Amino acid sequence: MRFLLLMSLLAVATSAGAAGDPKVGKVLHDKHCISCHAKMFGGDGSKIYTRSPRLINDKTALAQRVAMCVTQTGTKWFPEDEANVVAYLNQQFYKFK
Repeated sequence: MRFLLLMSLLAVATSAGAAGDPKVGKVLHDKHCISCHAKMFGGDGSKIYTRSPRLINDKTALAQRVAMCVTQTGTKWFPEDEANVVAYLNQQFYKFK
């Protein structure tokens, strides 16, 4: 069962990394992500993206992490919502090709 869940998450994460609108992603991120990240890292929570060592090293890993957070928090996002947040985070913090 866990294997199927993991495979589903990976499939969604991979498709989420394919495209997205960073403007829409920022709105979703600001509404759903900042409060948790701020509790974990203080301030505006952006240290989660800029900390050293960097835990996310490519766009696929970023999409997988967004999918994992969505699952853990119970946020009811569609794959395109995840793709939008990935696009925003990539544009704002990561700059992956």
